[in-house]
Amino acid sequence: MEIKKQAKKMRDALQQLIYKIINPLIHGMIKIGITPNIVTTIGFLGNLAGACILIYAATIKDSIPFDLIGWAGGIIILSSLFDMMDGQVARIGNMTSTFGAMYDSVLDRYSELVTLGGICFCLIAHGYMAGAVITFAALIGSLMVSYVRARAEGLGLECKIGFMQRPERVVLTSLGLLVCGITACTAKNLSFDPMLILIVPMGFIAIFANITAFARIEYSRRQLLNKNQK
Repeated sequence: MEIKKQAKKMRDALQQLIYKIINPLIHGMIKIGITPNIVTTIGFLGNLAGACILIYAATIKDSIPFDLIGWAGGIIILSSLFDMMDGQVARIGNMTSTFGAMYDSVLDRYSELVTLGGICFCLIAHGYMAGAVITFAALIGSLMVSYVRARAEGLGLECKIGFMQRPERVVLTSLGLLVCGITACTAKNLSFDPMLILIVPMGFIAIFANITAFARIEYSRRQLLNKNQK
């Protein structure tokens, strides 16, 4: 429990630091009339571009194009900043709306689908079937974490528990791609397959995202049980 509290404090502190850095840009975006939905759309298009690069990397058969894998990771990291910006634009610019919240949530799911789908496709094309299966399990876990929360909230419950939430998944995915690409392109005579730098984070997501989904199911069950007993 204490570890979870410390992790939450660190996450919140990092989030506030990022907000301090990007807030001047947020104010500038509001001044020129950029809305939260535009920011959300730009973030999704960035993730889609990263996925397209991974799909293109899958078509190159002679060797694994690690440079493209690294570029995909960099683009996805940049796109994740827009995922933080849309909420700030909405709050600072007094542009919050129910539709905006739904739109953001839907495009977040699309972003994860195309990104992890692109990784899956790239791994299959280059013969990493086990890695592709792991990534597919990560995709399932990622969707179910969000779905269980949405379903619980539809029943009037609050369900935000769990370690492997969207920020953690985005960081692991994008850094896995970026570090994999950079390491393979710059390091010489590696004693291991650099693709493992990508597959291992996918494994973490696959395990802990699904654990988080089931933990949320149990948490919701207990809440409903307590409600019925009152």
